[in-house]
Formats: sequence, structure tokens, C-alpha cells
Amino acid sequence: MSKSRSLKTEILLRLAIPLIFFMSIETVLSYFVTLHHVNVAYDRWLLDSARSLTEGIKVRKGTVLVELPSAALDIFKWDELDKTYFKIISEEKGLLEGDKFVPEPLTPETDWSNPVYFDDEMYGEPVRVVSILITRDESPEKIFVHVAETLNKRRDMMMDILLADLVPQLALVLLVGVYLLAGVRRGLQPLKVLADEIARRTPRDLRPIPEQHVFLEVRALTNTINDLLERLTQAIATQERFITNAAHQLRTPLAGLKLQAERALRKQDVSEIKPALMQIQGCADRMSHLTTQLLILARSEPINGGYELRQLDLCALARKVCIDWVPKALQRQIELSFEGFERPLPVQGDEVLLRELLANLLDNAICYGRKRGNITVKVERYPAPVLIVEDDGPGIPDAEIARVFERFYRIPGSAGDGCGLGLAIVKEIADLHKARLELSHADVAGGTRIKLLFEVE
Repeated sequence: MSKSRSLKTEILLRLAIPLIFFMSIETVLSYFVTLHHVNVAYDRWLLDSARSLTEGIKVRKGTVLVELPSAALDIFKWDELDKTYFKIISEEKGLLEGDKFVPEPLTPETDWSNPVYFDDEMYGEPVRVVSILITRDESPEKIFVHVAETLNKRRDMMMDILLADLVPQLALVLLVGVYLLAGVRRGLQPLKVLADEIARRTPRDLRPIPEQHVFLEVRALTNTINDLLERLTQAIATQERFITNAAHQLRTPLAGLKLQAERALRKQDVSEIKPALMQIQGCADRMSHLTTQLLILARSEPINGGYELRQLDLCALARKVCIDWVPKALQRQIELSFEGFERPLPVQGDEVLLRELLANLLDNAICYGRKRGNITVKVERYPAPVLIVEDDGPGIPDAEIARVFERFYRIPGSAGDGCGLGLAIVKEIADLHKARLELSHADVAGGTRIKLLFEVE
């Protein structure tokens, strides 16, 4: 949309345009209805005038005569607004009386059983003409009476009736327009109040918008805004939690780096500096690992939305990850095996995040598993796609199973130098994929089994 449109203007236009349209139609209909009734009324008067002339038509000794007193003709022609013309003609003798320029019906098929009305011109003025046929028992001769009248009275009466009809209507339209303008302005006032309330809020004020003064038609908008505010609140809380956790966890390796660097600076002999450098390398490796996991954790937040689930082959993905982790498993003298299918096993997921999920499970199994132990990665097809990672290590105590997926939580007394983010990342990625995560013992002797069950499409 090139420029902003006003809701008030839009509503007024949608109400005013039909109103003007129907008003125009009503005006046109009023014009034709008024014209019809004015013509009917004046046509009757015109016919009465023509019939009054027939009283002066006499038949004497078979001869048709017209006897119209001058006083009667003065009364006939007297009119303040219009001019009246007439002529009386005989079929045999022609013009008997009147003005020869009065128009006559020209069609030979004219039905003379009823008066004939038509419009014409006379002396450059439009006239209304009525023609009637007169017959007398005393004579078989046909006599025609034609009376023409100008249209001034008809026009004046039409204007009077139309004005009497239209002026109240125009006044009513004006009043309706003022009422609509005031009504629309008053009706949209709650939206302005809502906009002012949101505008007065600070960036940290993400409380839901109250709905007690909101129209039902606006509830969809306020519900959408409240949903957005809720998601923003969750995003801000997630961001603050991430920043707090990152600051807390990075402080320890950074302090170690600083301490070991100061220790190395105090030494003069290279052989004495080497232990400090090894400690610096260990702190750097730990901080690199921690930073990588923090970034993965941030990306796997459901509120982040920086992912797109696409169809991928779970079996092929698990096989590739296992191949990548074989060297690290061999360093710990652990046998890493994979059980899968040749046929593809399609699931909806993010390939990068699922690789990180399986990598974290393998890293935990290698770091905390039994030396010279076994780790098995399985992919099952029925009843739904399942990814399983098993090891024969000491396992996780039952009391700790509920807490191992918490961020930065480590089982007291556990070996290794992890930071407690591996299983938390696994849980976040599983939730993002709407997959169910189950943790249990591998067998009665111990060990750990972690199952990731995907939804059936």
C-alpha cells in the first residue's frame, strides 16, 4: 500500500457512497414519477378544454358549423403562464376554426376511440397536444378537435414537487452524514485509547492489554498483540537467562587463564613455564567447548525461531555422526557401533541441530562411560522413528534422572570436566522437534539408554 489509509475515512466512504447512490436513484425515480403524475393531471385539464370546444360544434341542415362566443374563447385561452391553441377541422371541409399550425397526429394507424396525446413544437416552443374525434348523429362527417398548450405550468409544478421532495431528503442526508461522522469518531475512540495506552508503555512493560473496554471485533487484534507480548516476554527472559548463565560459566575459565598466564610470566625457565602453558591450553579448550555449547543452546531455543524443519534421512545422519566420533571413541578404547537400515528413514528436522544432539549424547557416553566399554547407536522404524544411544557405563542414579537435563547441572562426584550443558542441549533440541526424550538404564547391570522418539507424520 503506497500510503496510509484512514479507517475512519474508509468506513465513512463505505457508508456514504451507497447512501449517495440510492439517493441519486431515488431522485431519478422521483423525477419520472412526478413527471407522470403532472402529465396525467394536466392532460385531464387539457382534455376538458378540448371537450368544452365541442359544445360549440353544431349541425344544421347536414352542415357542420362552429359557434364559439368571443367571451368563451377568452376564457378558454386565458392563462397566466401558458399559451393555449386549438383548431377544429372537418374531414371534408378542412379547417373550421382556430389556428392552422396546431400539430396533428400524423400516423394513419391512430386509434381514435380514445383521446390521443403527444408532444410537439409550435412557434418554436414545446407543446402538449390532445386530439379527439367528434361524431354527430345528424351528420356522418368526422370532426377533429386539436388543443395544444405550452409546458410552463407543468414545469413549475414538477419543480415544486421535486423541491418539496428533495429538500427534506437532502436535509435528512446531511443530518445522517453528521450523525455518521460523530458515530464513527465515537466508535473508533476505544482504538485511539488503546493506541495511546500502548504508546505510553515503556519498552520493559510487556503486560497483556486489558480487554474489558475493547470491542469484540477488536479482540482478535488485541489477542494477537497479547500473544506477541507473551512471546516477547519469553524471548527476553530466555535472553537474560542465557546472558546470566554465559557470564557465570565463562568467568571460571577466564579466571583460570588469567591465573595461569600470571604464573607463566613469573617463571624464567622454559621447563617451568610448560605446566602453566598446558593449564592455559586446557582452560582454552574448556572455554571453547563451553562457548560452542552456549551458542548451540541459544540457537536451539524454541523462541529463537532461527530454524526450519525439513525432511531428512535419520538413518544416514546417525551413521555419518557415528563415523565422525569413531576416532574419539578409540582414544578412550571404546567400541562405537551403529545399527540401522539401508533404506531411508524420513523425519522432519533441522540437520545441524540433530547432529549436535547426537554429538552431545556420544560425547557424554564417551566421557562418562566405562573405559574399554561399548556404545551402541540404534535407529528403529516402528512404531515410530526412534534414535537410541546406549552405553555400558556406570549409569545415572535414579534420583538424578529428573535433574540431569537441567542447565549447568552436574551429578555430584561425576568424572570429566563437562559444564552440564550437554543433556540440556539435547532436551532443548528434542523439544524443538516435538520429540519425546526417555532416559533409562540400559540393562539390570547399569549403563544408560537415551531414546528420542519422533512424531509419526
